[in-house]
Amino acid sequence: MISRYRSRLPVTDATPVISLNEGSTPLIHSPRLSALSGAEVYLKFEGLNPTGSFKDRGMTVAISKAVEDGADTVICASTGNTSAAAAAYAARAGIRCAVILPAGKIASGKLVQAFIYGAKVVAIRGNFDDALRIVRELGALGGVAIVNSINPHRIEGQKTASFEIIDELGEAPDIHILPVGNAGNITAYWRGYREFHAADRSSVLPKMLGFQASGAAPIFHGHPVEPHTIATAIRIGNPASWEGANAAVKESGGCIDTVTDAQILDAQAWLASHEGIFVEPASAASVAGLLRCLGSDRCPRCPFAGGLRAGSKIVLTVTGHGLKDPDAPVKHGGFAPVEADADLTAVRRALD
Repeated sequence: MISRYRSRLPVTDATPVISLNEGSTPLIHSPRLSALSGAEVYLKFEGLNPTGSFKDRGMTVAISKAVEDGADTVICASTGNTSAAAAAYAARAGIRCAVILPAGKIASGKLVQAFIYGAKVVAIRGNFDDALRIVRELGALGGVAIVNSINPHRIEGQKTASFEIIDELGEAPDIHILPVGNAGNITAYWRGYREFHAADRSSVLPKMLGFQASGAAPIFHGHPVEPHTIATAIRIGNPASWEGANAAVKESGGCIDTVTDAQILDAQAWLASHEGIFVEPASAASVAGLLRCLGSDRCPRCPFAGGLRAGSKIVLTVTGHGLKDPDAPVKHGGFAPVEADADLTAVRRALD
């Protein structure tokens, strides 16, 4: 990814590039969402990055710059995906990684990644915002590099997803919809779109729509909250990139809105069963958001309120793979195989 967009990233010939071949994730056309919306709808499937989420885009730049600056240890707070990416890229670089995360709040598919990549993991009795506060305090002591999205190199790496979308579509979409947790991604995408627009690589700037879980919607409500949601990756009550998210929606003419946990889980199941794409619950917030925009209870500021022009393009970012958090859909859907005796008649009866 760095090699593809080197001229637009904060790297030099002296930067030791730490890469796992992240980026270049597929932009998948969604025929059923297109039919429902009357627009051309595409899914930017970031779950096909090396550690299964969009975090790898920012982490390749953050770890590369940390190594360039002489760091031998990186640290992060995490709801799961950041810890997986930080640990993997630190392992690739041959440096140490420490992770601070909220105890009992991390999906098993993400937690095991941090361990298997060799990170030192400390679970605190608190939430993500407490973990990030501690990381900031540890960073102030010196000797470690913080690789959360408060590190500007993270945002620089994440903006490359916008570049890829424009390169593939030949133009920016009319509307871009993302899940919003710590708000680094919506900030990064908007930066990328603005950069390519300024460079005449696109004549369009999309309206940015961000969706938070209704139980973890500080930007929507305008104040920090105690977050509660099944979507662990966006279970954040005081986003680090709050200002960037507000700027993105204000400058683009978009909005921040909410979806419920039930809407998120229903959208996750719908996307898998109708389009064959399995994403983690937080990722499905963008799909749930689009479906809400198409209904009658949409936000009054929603770009869909006045209808879409013919040929409109919409991109939804789905941020992480479904195998990151398999327990949530299993519990929600009550999935279990139908048991049968080992003979043709019994199996046919079960299938019928």
